[in-house]
Amino acid sequence: MTDIVPLRKNIRFQLLWLGSAVSQLGSELTRLAMPLLVLALTGSPGLAGVVAGVRTVAFLLTQMPAGVWVDRWDRRRTLLAAQGLQAAVSALLAALVLAGRAQAWHFVALAAFDGLCAAFTGPARDTAIRGIVPVGQLHTAYAQEEARTHAAGLIGPPLGGLLYGLGRAVPFVVDALTFLAATLCYALAKVPRRPADQSSPPAREESGERQPARRGMVREAREAVAWLWRRRGLREVTAAVMVLNLLGGAFLIPLIVLVGERGGDALTTGTVLAGLGVGGLAGALLSGRVSRLLPPGRLLLAVTSVFGAALAATALPWGAWWPMIPLAFITLTTPSLNVVLNVVIARMVPEGMLGRMGAVLNMGGTGLKPLGPALGGALAAALGGAAALVVLGGLLGLTAALAALSRELRGFTGEAPSAGSAGEASVGGENAAPAGGGPPRTPA
Repeated sequence: MTDIVPLRKNIRFQLLWLGSAVSQLGSELTRLAMPLLVLALTGSPGLAGVVAGVRTVAFLLTQMPAGVWVDRWDRRRTLLAAQGLQAAVSALLAALVLAGRAQAWHFVALAAFDGLCAAFTGPARDTAIRGIVPVGQLHTAYAQEEARTHAAGLIGPPLGGLLYGLGRAVPFVVDALTFLAATLCYALAKVPRRPADQSSPPAREESGERQPARRGMVREAREAVAWLWRRRGLREVTAAVMVLNLLGGAFLIPLIVLVGERGGDALTTGTVLAGLGVGGLAGALLSGRVSRLLPPGRLLLAVTSVFGAALAATALPWGAWWPMIPLAFITLTTPSLNVVLNVVIARMVPEGMLGRMGAVLNMGGTGLKPLGPALGGALAAALGGAAALVVLGGLLGLTAALAALSRELRGFTGEAPSAGSAGEASVGGENAAPAGGGPPRTPA
């Protein structure tokens, strides 16, 4: 039996992580630059929210087919193709801006295409983590993933504001380059191509063995949904995360409006958003300790409560820079929840349906998320940035209070189902390789 290589020396995982970090940084650049550009060209906070919402709609509509596709087809090619197409989308948008021909429908169309590509990139990358990281190192790997996400959140927004100040197209040019760099890292990481039981058709014929027929995509999706519905506790957690993502995903546009109302420029706005990265980095480092303090269900309630209180606190009239402080408190707690939920899914879901379950959980947890940016934009347009943030914070507090009434959610521990439970065996065959996906993530 060979010794397990420490995670820091796992070259394939570190290359995968580096590619994800570079790609995430590019996405954080445009997370600020895109609404700033739409606002500059149209003056409409509502339209800026619609553009962000369209991307999420495309992502959600493609999520389940992408999850099944990743389990069935060559995962390495899927990841490289999807990431390369995202680079092309960013390059095209930069070209339109440079040519002075960017229009509202361009933003909507390209956002939709980017969301479609992201639906394939996410599960393929998550599958790769499960394929190249030993089970005992998953918690550390997911914590490193969280650190990457929040480091990008710390650096990306102020850098995006700075690049936007140099030229409206600059952030999108840099974004395209980061996607290309990520594609190279993924190629060098040698992502596992497909599960062992999904050999090519000729190999099946030569073996002389009868292989099980591949089931339809709809049937496989229904199987995953039925599995989730039978898991009381996990089902309620998914519903609560759905509302959390709706309300938490609505604060970006009101926050941008709030900073602008107080005289802040693009660089100030980016620096304020860096508060998410500051808290996120600290939260990722503390995720192991925090996750041991509370079981997953109670941790979800605590995170939602802190999120709501901190979001309302951003509206306090203490200058354009003040929101950076409560934003840091938001992401001080969310990384622990993300890491814990990833480990819970790895423990509970049978290997043969991890890809589909990742898609189902993401769709369930983010089913209302497309409405978030549009809701935030509408509230900001009607009430102003400060009042919109107070309303969103209050709704998050109400969500925590209502969720606390669920005994299944309060008592959810994420323990694995007992061996031989109904529906656990024979899903995808005994040799099915681990697939990716993961649970729905909190929005910060």
